[in-house]
Amino acid sequence: MSKKVFIRGTLLLTFSGLISRLIGFFYRIFLSRIIGAQGLGIYQLVFPLQTFILAICASGIQTAISRLAASEEALGNHKKACDYFIAGTFFSLIMSIGFSALLYFHADFWACEILKEPRTYSLIRMLSLSFPFSTLHSCINSYYFARKKALLPAAIQILEQAVRVGSSYVLYLILISKKINITPLIAVFGTLISEMIASVVSLFFISMHFKDIHYSPFRLSKPILLLKNTFKISVPLTLNKILLTLLSSIEVILIPTRLKLAGLSSHEALSVYGIFTGMALPMILFPAALTNSAAVMLLPSVSQLQALGNSQKIRQVISQIFKYCIALGLLCMAGFLLFGQFMGNFLFHSPTAGLYIRTLAFICPFLYLNTTLTSVLNGLGRSGLCLIHSVISIMIRMIFVIFMIPVLGIKGYFYGILLGELVLTVLHVFALSEKHFNYRHSDSDGL
Repeated sequence: MSKKVFIRGTLLLTFSGLISRLIGFFYRIFLSRIIGAQGLGIYQLVFPLQTFILAICASGIQTAISRLAASEEALGNHKKACDYFIAGTFFSLIMSIGFSALLYFHADFWACEILKEPRTYSLIRMLSLSFPFSTLHSCINSYYFARKKALLPAAIQILEQAVRVGSSYVLYLILISKKINITPLIAVFGTLISEMIASVVSLFFISMHFKDIHYSPFRLSKPILLLKNTFKISVPLTLNKILLTLLSSIEVILIPTRLKLAGLSSHEALSVYGIFTGMALPMILFPAALTNSAAVMLLPSVSQLQALGNSQKIRQVISQIFKYCIALGLLCMAGFLLFGQFMGNFLFHSPTAGLYIRTLAFICPFLYLNTTLTSVLNGLGRSGLCLIHSVISIMIRMIFVIFMIPVLGIKGYFYGILLGELVLTVLHVFALSEKHFNYRHSDSDGL
């Protein structure tokens, strides 16, 4: 892919990401005022469960589609690129429908036994309905990224966020008019509607694309072989993602429990957790719209360069993203340190959120860099190496959750995040150094 196409795609995704995050910030401010910090905490509890299910159903296949379709496009095999998309998406959809039914009919088990919070029951049931829609439009996005067409995914991202906020606000007005209590369910409702709209619009445009190129999704060539090649990449990636998501979910579930050991009540623990996940952390992640966009474009680009045997270009790409991400991270760190307290007070009317933003500022250089380096490693087929590095990072955080939160409170977790991201950066950089890495083509290193 040319540098011009890469930059254009990154800027498109960055623009849509910034717009989406800006809408999201106002949305979180809105939510914090109508459901409170505790409501935000309950709302955030269900999302590790959503991430876990989507990790099983979509994440590995999504990356496999992007890598395989990009490689086939680079070699001029456009029909085969479409075939990989259809085969992977169909299998992913079947899985997501099954897990959607599992969560919907057994929501009480997940709420009471897994999340340890009965109030998440109705949230889980409604959220489970969104899985097939999330899976479909994620796979469609991957196909467009493989073709270096970032406009549709960028537009869908903005549409999705706008629909999420708009539908939640309409429901809010209806509930207020009927004098019904506002609960975190309003946010999950917005998520469901936005995923439905995003998948329908994505499906419409890709149908038009297939019509233009005279491609029939019902005439796959060697579907078993297509799935075999897809699984060769997606299974290790899916196992990686499942393990990482499982560890992260355990970590998230442990935080309120360990906060209670620090002397907080159940209400206070959920409030602290809500301020951290619903206010401070999204602020830190806001500039990551740029690095996330670059990471999305990097994966298929690096896969194409590897398929063409261009090792020198890969080394140049790694060197450039390292410099740019570190520069962005240092700039953002300085900004959050100087203005974090003001941001917390002005945006969320929460001095605590401001304190958390300033404390988290130190992770910016490592957090933003790790996003892109992880994408490069996955693009080169080194998903197993990513797994090892990420597990080490998460285990560091979990150690701090278990042993430091009861002593230092939520600050103990912040220190764990900082150390975990620092170690992850060192491991990624070491793995990608020319002395220790072979850039020649490989399918996958597995686990």
